[in-house]
Amino acid sequence: MKALKLLSLLLFLTLVCCTKKEDHPYTFYYWKTKLSLDETEKKALDGASAPYLYTRFFDIDKINGKFQPVGTITKDRSFIPGKNIVPTVFITNRTFLYIGKDEIRFLAQSIHNLIQKKGILYGLKIYNEIQIDCDWTVGTKEDYFTFLKELKKVSGKEITCTLRLHQVKDKKQTGIPPVEKVYLMCYSTSSPLENSDKNSILDVNTLKSYLADLDKYPVKHIEVALPIYSWGIVTNYLGKHKLINGLSGKDLENPNFKKISETEIEIQKDGFYFGNYLNKGFRIEIEEISDEQLEETIQFLEKKISSFSIIYYQLDRKFVIGQTFNF
Repeated sequence: MKALKLLSLLLFLTLVCCTKKEDHPYTFYYWKTKLSLDETEKKALDGASAPYLYTRFFDIDKINGKFQPVGTITKDRSFIPGKNIVPTVFITNRTFLYIGKDEIRFLAQSIHNLIQKKGILYGLKIYNEIQIDCDWTVGTKEDYFTFLKELKKVSGKEITCTLRLHQVKDKKQTGIPPVEKVYLMCYSTSSPLENSDKNSILDVNTLKSYLADLDKYPVKHIEVALPIYSWGIVTNYLGKHKLINGLSGKDLENPNFKKISETEIEIQKDGFYFGNYLNKGFRIEIEEISDEQLEETIQFLEKKISSFSIIYYQLDRKFVIGQTFNF
């Protein structure tokens, strides 16, 4: 009997050890104003296992009391993605402040019309989904949720939206959007302009604390957006900060830079660096995302969500060269 139990245990352990970890289909966000792809980006996109590319079409802001599209996309001949395009629209939270019902209908119709216009103009293979990105708040939730319903009505498409960490943690206050699918943004865990020793793009412990009750979030499908971007945080004499997007550790290799640590340098000579005039004594600290951070995040999410796809932010040659996407 003991031998039988031991054999059963060994078989169980063998099965557990040999079981392949869950495979998550993945693709990318495309967040540039001009639609174009170089060979590195095409190769990364061709290797993506999900058949979609989440493409920012334009932003919407309220300027002088009027809704305005900002940064509307253009396209060149190199943009032949071979994927279904999911139009993504970022809307500022202030757009929904003091908005009337007629304005909500107008906004939904205008966004739908502009998406259609751009899709036809550039011959894009548009998928039957529109994704809305908005950091809504307690004060704007009702009007924002009404807008999502109205956009579904006028477009006839599946409407999905992004979901930020605080909107999971504070769901009783911020409410649940009226959609069947959300995209959980697993980045921007803190502000890069604050004095902190944490990685502001993704601090896994902070993320875990915000998502402790993610398994109780009442939306049918939750997909996951993960960061692969990086930036440099410049600090001046007064301790004030500014961001330079797209910087990585390789950019710190310069004879005019004094290395402070593996991720930080001090400028030794006044001059133009990365398109900015920076003075001697200024410091630049690089924040990047490691494979270990991404893998730990995925393993945590696997305990909270039964299955999910991954959308990496963002498709850019600076961020996809040498990157591993199958964790």
